[in-house]
Amino acid sequence: MFKKILIANRGEIACRVIRTARKMGIATVAVYSDADAGALHARTADECVRIGGAASTDSYLRIDRLLEALAATGAEAVHPGYGFLSENTEFAEALAERGIVFIGPGAHAITSMGDKITSKRIAAAAGVNTIPGYEDVIEGPDHAVAIARKIGYPVMLKASAGGGGKGMRIVQDDDECRAGFERAANEAQSSFGDDRVFAEKFIEQPRHIEFQIIADRHGNVVHLGERECSIQRRHQKVIEESPSPFMDPDTRQAMGEQAIALARAVDYASAGTVEFIVDGDKNFYFLEMNTRLQVEHPITEMVTGQDLVELMIRVAAGEPLPLTQDDVQQNGWAVESRVYAEDPSRNFLPSIGRLVRYQPPVENTRVRVDTGIEEGSEVSMFYDPMIAKLATWGESREAAIETMGEALDAYYIRGVNHNISFLGAVIAHERFRAGRLTTHFIDEEFPDGFQADRLPDGSANVPVIAAAVVHQTRTARAAEISGQTRRFPRAAIEDWVVVINQARHAVRVTAIDNGFTVRVGEADHQVITGWQPGELLFRAQIDGAPVLAQVDVEGAGYKLFHRGAEISALVLTARGAELAGHMIEKAPPDLSRFLLSPMPGLLVRLRVQAGDKAEAGEELAVVEAMKMENSLRAANDVVVKTVLAQEGDSLEVDQPILEFE
Repeated sequence: MFKKILIANRGEIACRVIRTARKMGIATVAVYSDADAGALHARTADECVRIGGAASTDSYLRIDRLLEALAATGAEAVHPGYGFLSENTEFAEALAERGIVFIGPGAHAITSMGDKITSKRIAAAAGVNTIPGYEDVIEGPDHAVAIARKIGYPVMLKASAGGGGKGMRIVQDDDECRAGFERAANEAQSSFGDDRVFAEKFIEQPRHIEFQIIADRHGNVVHLGERECSIQRRHQKVIEESPSPFMDPDTRQAMGEQAIALARAVDYASAGTVEFIVDGDKNFYFLEMNTRLQVEHPITEMVTGQDLVELMIRVAAGEPLPLTQDDVQQNGWAVESRVYAEDPSRNFLPSIGRLVRYQPPVENTRVRVDTGIEEGSEVSMFYDPMIAKLATWGESREAAIETMGEALDAYYIRGVNHNISFLGAVIAHERFRAGRLTTHFIDEEFPDGFQADRLPDGSANVPVIAAAVVHQTRTARAAEISGQTRRFPRAAIEDWVVVINQARHAVRVTAIDNGFTVRVGEADHQVITGWQPGELLFRAQIDGAPVLAQVDVEGAGYKLFHRGAEISALVLTARGAELAGHMIEKAPPDLSRFLLSPMPGLLVRLRVQAGDKAEAGEELAVVEAMKMENSLRAANDVVVKTVLAQEGDSLEVDQPILEFE
């Protein structure tokens, strides 16, 4: 077994590998960029080495500097995590030349499966179902149109070297095909240095189901069951679960056998994932194989009890697998939510900044938080905006989902925008709970984007929580006054008006022996809580059921975060509510004359100049953020008055790019 390993990665996956290595008695070396100086993964490892500047191209992607770190520390093996160099054959070969073990598959498997065209051919030869399409490289936009017409729309254009949703476009007609080809090729070149694009038939009503495999160097291969990853946005996974609610034993066996067959076809030896697209009739087709550890591996670990990182390390050290297929058992259900620094109200644009408050839910046997940050950490523009992976387990799917809802309510983040309320809304959605999933779920159920100020479906708790918060605050203040002046000026019955989204709820709070009641309309709700002003989380029993919400002071009222909703609540006296109805709202400034950058990023293309006319829907500019190109188009017919930014400029959120006449 290795005595020391280097982790060629950062953030949560580096911290994840360190935990297992420490459990195994293996010393660890972390590497860090200038942007990650003092980061959690660097402080957690036994040793840490600076490898360059903030940009990944000057640090985490620098093979030469990683080799220097290995030489300086004497590490015997490298765990690449995911992303960066985890599927880079040049890196794996450079390690092999120096007698350093790569904790992953061999270069042949990485090369074969890393190219989507080659991998599809190998899969077909191995007897794995493949999607109809064009397997050679597309030569240009017109060639793409000809191919798409032959396959039949809709068609998926995909970067051959792609992954993570980059370099992928669904096209419905010739015009979309030409534009989609250009965008896919540009993204592929930017992200992978390879602009090759191919095409395949787009499967209607698809589900994304993948199989986790683990193989050793002695010819043993097993799968650890499937993960359902259909909740996606821009082809990137948002929520995953294991097992899949769609599977039956026969389909599971057939897909698992094909995943193993593909692994054997490339002499695979490590952890890997074979991804399939599955239609409504349970026909399944090979999508790709990821020759590394997946982001969503925790849910497989939670339902199988296996430590995938440990298995990877043991396989890399030459040990045979300690389990056979018959040993693999799925116990219960697990769900994972990816917590990102992004703004769901602005089309999920990345958010950067410092985490001024950070309090994740408490971990236990049912709740797991994989993160590489802590309070005070910086979410940088240089890397993926993931904050953490939150995974929950339950004896049943319903139990795992309920625990996830509670854990999301308890996840407190301030300083950057985040997607926790959106995740809560998805988890609470009736269609999600029923398991009726496709990769179109988010587009279909949130067609107009995400509005966080919507009350949770069927929830009467929000006005009760607001009234309870005010009652507890007044009680605390009255107790303080009583202690100072020996009097207690608090009424046993209090009548207020709770204003939520312009709706007014008359409430009456009545003190009782072991708590108080809150009447909303004609219904009485019994509340028992020990919450005190200043506590971040409001915990209570409302009508005998546990309730958890986040509470922030917002002006004269409160902001409540509960079950996927962010609700502004104002609690007033009857007279105060009457007067509040006459307040004049200040109109926001008119910014319709400007094209604003919706995110921090790089202005890579500017399509117009001063004096140009553009029709509604015409592309005006392209901003790149997190290696994804974002097209900015005219909302109406416009004439450009002034150009306020130039190609190559680094833009801030809401920075003006163009002014219109």
